[in-house]
Amino acid sequence: MIRHVIFDMGQVLIQWDPKTIIARLGLTEAKNALLLREVFQGFEWSAMDHGILTAEEGLRRIRARLPESLHSAADACVLDWWKAPLCPMPGMADLVREVRALGYDIYLLSNATSDLHRYFSRIPGSECFDGLVVSADEKAIKPQREIYEALFSRYRLKPEECYFIDDNPANIDGAFALGMPGSVFFGDMARLRSELRAAGIGVEA
Repeated sequence: MIRHVIFDMGQVLIQWDPKTIIARLGLTEAKNALLLREVFQGFEWSAMDHGILTAEEGLRRIRARLPESLHSAADACVLDWWKAPLCPMPGMADLVREVRALGYDIYLLSNATSDLHRYFSRIPGSECFDGLVVSADEKAIKPQREIYEALFSRYRLKPEECYFIDDNPANIDGAFALGMPGSVFFGDMARLRSELRAAGIGVEA
């Protein structure tokens, strides 16, 4: 029986699009492409989520590959992206609150820097969460087994009693390998609700 529902953050609770973050800076198309490649697609972004690099260390490496004229833009992408309005995933806050009202415990399992603790309360539905596991805090990143085990251990959860929602198939595969069922969320709320009902979680259609 499912007792706990676990949510990812980016592209689940909120919309996450690096191109949108860069577009707010008002730069040229060529500079946008350079920032996308060097900031968001480079090793450093994942390493900061992983807790291997601090934001300062990551920025130092990123700046070394960028012209000085883009250093402040890189700073804004790494340090300040979450200070802009966060765009909720349509219908997700309603689902979170409905699941909570049905009596399920709710947790977050996210690949993110520790800054998440500073902005999580701004995400609609965040008031329903019983706990958070953030990759940078754990020095482990989905789909590594260690981050799932940190979730289970910290909150004394049995994997088979949890249901995980993530937008990355590899992360759901990692959960399945440890006995935690789940769904890949492709932005289709009707499909997700159907999959939750199939798992015995009595949300509305």
